[in-house]
Amino acid sequence: MKRKIKVALLGMLASAMGACAGTGDVTTVEADEFEKDITGHKVQLVDVRTPAEFSEGHLANAVNIDVKEPDFISKASPRLDRKNKVYVYCRSGKRSMDAARQLSKSGYKVVNLSGGILEWEQQRKPIVR
Repeated sequence: MKRKIKVALLGMLASAMGACAGTGDVTTVEADEFEKDITGHKVQLVDVRTPAEFSEGHLANAVNIDVKEPDFISKASPRLDRKNKVYVYCRSGKRSMDAARQLSKSGYKVVNLSGGILEWEQQRKPIVR
């Protein structure tokens, strides 16, 4: 019986480690920390939403590269420097995490805004319209 429990626990641990391994060089932060990191610094800030969403409002100095486009990495690579962190956000944090994983696999260190622009706006942080 003890052996079955040990095997089950080891299996769960291996699964958890495997799930974490996919995030590589990705850090997810909340809006306050994200704002602190990008304000007053020259950073690589990428809005990964659609161009239509971007035009409705975005963070200052962000570039728009739609993560849902099949050539996302090939569009991002010439615009981004692997030596510097890339800060990404989307509407709610899901697409930007997808973008962060893709960028991480391509050798970038990435910081993801956990709740996306919704969290940003909820905390009354500035938006370019």
